[in-house]
Amino acid sequence: MATFLLEIGTEELPADFCKAITTQFNEMITKDLDQGRFCFMRIECNVTPRRISILINGLADSSVDLFEEKKGPPVSQAFVDGLPTKAAIGFANRYNRDVSDLIVKNTKKGDFVFIDVVEKGASSLDYLSNQIPTWIETIIGKRFMRWGDNEMKFSRPIRWIVSLLDDNPLSFRINKIEPIITSNNLTRGHRLFKQDILIDHANNYYHILSCAGVIVEREVRRNNIINMVNQIAENLNCSFDLNDKLLDELTDLVENPNIILGSFDPIYLKLPYELLSTVMRVHQRYIPLYKENVDIDTLSLKSESIMLSQFICISNGLQSSAETIKIGNEKVLRARLADAEFFINDDLSVKCFDRCEKLKNVTFSEGLGNLFDRSIRIKEISMLLVEELNINNLIEEVISKAALLCKHDLVSQIVGEFPELQGLMGGKYLFAEGYSRDISRAVSDHYRPRFHGDKLPETIYGSIIAIADKLDSLTSIFAKGERPTGSSDPFALRRAANGIFQIVWEQKWNINLNFILNSIINKLIYFFPTLSIDLDDIQNDLHEFFRLRIITSLEEKKIDFDIIQAVSGPSFSTKQLIEDPLDILLRANLLMNMRNNGTLTKIISVVNRATKLLDKSGFTIKNELSLFRINTSLFEKESEKNIFNVLENIQPIIDNNLKDKYEKLSNHLVNGSDVFNSFFDGKDSVMVMTDDKAVQQNRLYLLAILRSQACCLADFSKLIT
Repeated sequence: MATFLLEIGTEELPADFCKAITTQFNEMITKDLDQGRFCFMRIECNVTPRRISILINGLADSSVDLFEEKKGPPVSQAFVDGLPTKAAIGFANRYNRDVSDLIVKNTKKGDFVFIDVVEKGASSLDYLSNQIPTWIETIIGKRFMRWGDNEMKFSRPIRWIVSLLDDNPLSFRINKIEPIITSNNLTRGHRLFKQDILIDHANNYYHILSCAGVIVEREVRRNNIINMVNQIAENLNCSFDLNDKLLDELTDLVENPNIILGSFDPIYLKLPYELLSTVMRVHQRYIPLYKENVDIDTLSLKSESIMLSQFICISNGLQSSAETIKIGNEKVLRARLADAEFFINDDLSVKCFDRCEKLKNVTFSEGLGNLFDRSIRIKEISMLLVEELNINNLIEEVISKAALLCKHDLVSQIVGEFPELQGLMGGKYLFAEGYSRDISRAVSDHYRPRFHGDKLPETIYGSIIAIADKLDSLTSIFAKGERPTGSSDPFALRRAANGIFQIVWEQKWNINLNFILNSIINKLIYFFPTLSIDLDDIQNDLHEFFRLRIITSLEEKKIDFDIIQAVSGPSFSTKQLIEDPLDILLRANLLMNMRNNGTLTKIISVVNRATKLLDKSGFTIKNELSLFRINTSLFEKESEKNIFNVLENIQPIIDNNLKDKYEKLSNHLVNGSDVFNSFFDGKDSVMVMTDDKAVQQNRLYLLAILRSQACCLADFSKLIT
């Protein structure tokens, strides 16, 4: 068993490419080695900013021999009077074998001649020499580039290639790049190490490069960063903001991480902590530091009580240069914060309402008016929601002002420089100007959720404005004739629709979105007089779009797919679904709980059995189902009476829309499962399809009511036992 090393040396790779490339190489090499019948123990793929490395451990010297049995002509054609014919001789010659190697086997079609053929395994040395250029040339990614006059594309120009099988250089050439590169056993260390480095054996690769300032193993670099940051936080008795995205980026930006603790003038703690964090994390890739156990007021413009005037920088330089690097990073951060301070001071000199006037000069989208028009529409939709929700103690003036002011910060200096802070800075500016906390918080929260897993609006006012904002985006863009297609969704309409359902479910609102949607659609011609609008098309398209978003939102909540189909599938019109989205979630969660506690299967078997009998009998309902149509005098068995009593107890739960009706309905169905089963089986069971037509119809009517009551919970035909 051998160890094979492939290292592709490049110019600085983009961080977002580094993580993706390891998966591509791992899958491609594993597939090719398996198809080539090469045994190996494991593949290690790692990436640093300047190299992609693959180590194949425990690689066999050659591929496994392939034994195949080839079928030839029938014996009657292969031999005549015991002598081989031309057919037999030709069959043997095809595989470079002698006629004496032929064997006779009996098959379903008679006796045939066969021959055992052995395809000898290929040398791993030869296989890799031929295959590696293909591996390199077929890698794909975003923004690949071509350099020189040749045709090959790669993320960044390739500058050297190391190829070793144990201690033997495995030579090949990449001809489609400029200059042409021939592999050898010479690599390069950290970019501050100038001399070439000899790799004497593939097994020594990690150690040799670590001595040259490179930690090749990505997970080791990642863990080193975590450990160093944790140590500083412990020393300073503080916390830090290092999410997985930033951690991955930092890992892929350095070959040997060194930690530097920088600082900035405490005067900048008069800026919002979200701004400081955005500048550090997003723009400079620093790690902000926070005081522990503090209450954060998201409407405050200051961060003295929240943050430290220090930050962590992950450096790729030598430890001896740490002080120089620290000074440089502090200088860059100081300039960014000084700009931010200027923008905020300039913004605070303008009244928020005056800023709204400037929205008239900013187009939302061609044909859809300006941002001030959009604010007016959001206000109207918000008031529709207020009327529909009918929530006690809701102050309409708060909704009205928050809706009208929700976009004012889009023309502020700070949001122009830091668009990630839209909404958030709008709320802070309003609060600083003296607007109420409710208005300010509603504006601050109305973009939420911005992405999957983001926080939802924390107030009722913020939730209403957020839904109104998203509904306006959806109806406006659909009115313009644009729809999300495939992976293209430039206006983030899928995210907007998902956000609506997340907010409604979080607030537990029984809201008729169908009514709200139709009310908005009917005003579209008034809103957008220059557009050619087909209201029916928009309504149908939006309805189908919402159905798909409901399904997606339920999937994100880990609801089983058959349950999703049972509560929101084709059995239900989209109009039904969006008339009360909360109802869908309640039923889905209940069915999941029933599945987990084992009670769901009891109902499924009973309801599906009733459905099969009804379908088989061709039973039809001419009038509305009612227990009053059951003729109790036709009951012949106690089981008929018992099932009637269970259904009679269930009906008021459905008719009166009682609180917790689904829990009560499911409990009655589960508790009555023995009654239902005794109706079908056992000593007290009945023959539903009896010859007495009146008794038969009476029993089928009982089953029809049972199915109808159960279908209030779900379409049981979609559920899997």
